[in-house]
Amino acid sequence: MIPRELIGVAEVPGGPPLRLFRRGGDFMIVLDRNELMSTRMHGSEDALGTMACDRLAGHAAPHLLIGGYGMGFTLRAVLGRLGADARVTVVELVPGIIEWARGAMAAVTQGCLDDRRVTLTMGDVAAAMAQATAHYDAILLDVDNGPDGLTRAANDGLYSPQGLAAARQALRPGGVLAVWSASPDPAFARRVAHAGFAVETVPVRARANGKGATHVIWFATKR
Repeated sequence: MIPRELIGVAEVPGGPPLRLFRRGGDFMIVLDRNELMSTRMHGSEDALGTMACDRLAGHAAPHLLIGGYGMGFTLRAVLGRLGADARVTVVELVPGIIEWARGAMAAVTQGCLDDRRVTLTMGDVAAAMAQATAHYDAILLDVDNGPDGLTRAANDGLYSPQGLAAARQALRPGGVLAVWSASPDPAFARRVAHAGFAVETVPVRARANGKGATHVIWFATKR
């Protein structure tokens, strides 16, 4: 068996560090003993991007906000779906994630951060939403393993009634909030509905070939 090699450690503001491992040609980002993401399983991250874009029919020159770059699979899926007039703002909290993207994982990144449609901002996506009013056509959140602050406690606010209200304020009429999760959470779905969204819960497979664990994406349309 090919051993797992530690490539780097990235500090998370307000949370435990992330570690990047490589095994052969595969990469894994790990928090404590939790594998948050890997290059082997990214079907649901791809779906987060493509399915969100599919729900933006009729939105001219859409502007999307992606919270959490991760390994860039969602960003690349979005760029592959959108036209030349689209804009994508990526907000990433952890500088080390971007260092890995431009360094050890440059072949995986495939230059997506340098696409002219992309603006990269280092910071907290919650702050980006709080500062915007009717600014985005879609907000895509994949900063935890679900609607709780796994990577850092402060992320809990994203999924609270106040956080959902900020997301709704930041969206244009008919805009879409998409939230990725490793598992179902009916209570969160109800909370999103109470925040003024029409909610759709979509199960998606972890692997692009339709296999692997079943993850969940909530697509919430601003009413």
